[in-house]
Amino acid sequence: MKKLFYYFIKYIIKLSSLCYFRRIRIYGLKKIPKEGGVLFSPNHQGAFLDPLLVGCNIPRPVTSLTRSDVFGGPFQWFMDALKMLPVYRIRNGYTNLKKNEAIFDRCKKILSRNEWVMMFSEASHHDEYFLQPLSKGSSRLVFEAQENSDNPVYILPIGINYGHHRNPFCDLHLVFGDPILIKNFTEKNGDKPELINKIRESLRLGMKKCLWLPDNDESYGDRKKLIHEGNTIMPFEEIKKGIKEQSLAPKNILMKRNWKKIVIGLFSIPNLLPLLIIKKVLGLFNDIVFYSSIKMSAGMVLFTLWWVITFAASNIIWGSKVALLITIGCIFFLYFRQILSNKFN
Repeated sequence: MKKLFYYFIKYIIKLSSLCYFRRIRIYGLKKIPKEGGVLFSPNHQGAFLDPLLVGCNIPRPVTSLTRSDVFGGPFQWFMDALKMLPVYRIRNGYTNLKKNEAIFDRCKKILSRNEWVMMFSEASHHDEYFLQPLSKGSSRLVFEAQENSDNPVYILPIGINYGHHRNPFCDLHLVFGDPILIKNFTEKNGDKPELINKIRESLRLGMKKCLWLPDNDESYGDRKKLIHEGNTIMPFEEIKKGIKEQSLAPKNILMKRNWKKIVIGLFSIPNLLPLLIIKKVLGLFNDIVFYSSIKMSAGMVLFTLWWVITFAASNIIWGSKVALLITIGCIFFLYFRQILSNKFN
């Protein structure tokens, strides 16, 4: 039952992501090793949207490590079905922090069985394009997994590049980097901490290759402005090179702010209720990193429900043909609203 639920959710998320983003480009999927255990290490700019996007675009199930405060209670069955394991932080208390060793031992066994694990190596999620400092956790995990397994273990860098961190209908570039074979480190002479640091450094360099804008240097602010819908339509390497050389075109300001609000407001009318509910939910979160995750997950439920209700009510009043036209109209109004919202922001 849980396995069936996993695949059902996987394809629902994949369909929702195709509706949420203007365009999804995936690079390097064939680089995933066909044999051995693989630990996927993406950057972490989109809260719980990040593991969903990676998980729904790889061919096999993956066990994901995620923050512990979403576990327990009525959600535990769903967490288990989605193959998620809790990771405890200092804020969860020192006693709970010790539980990570048991979780890591479980992950080592998963990797030794030639299965897949996903872990975010950055210290925390964020809403910047550059790569944050990496913790040693993922590097230590794969090193110890390889020590206790005859099968090869890999760590694979991934870059999740959002055209916009908060607005829907932006472009998404999901880039799979070159896998790092851990046997190349465990078979070397040297202290364990030193070898783990070398894995972390190799991972850092690999992840930077997968990002449009990997460095937080003195020109970061100017380079960041080059990431907009006019440029993210291009292939990944062209964007990366253009940002580095600052040769891409800056964003054009097409309309004054007041006119932008009026136009977007008019296109919001047919779907006003679900849009207002989502806005209300977003107001509960101070961390804007959650915005895209909330918009996609809440929108997946609320807009579907709204369109079903719209069709049913219109069918009762005017009949099925008019109801179908009204429902299609609602969908197209939302579609063009998202285009305008992304273009104007």
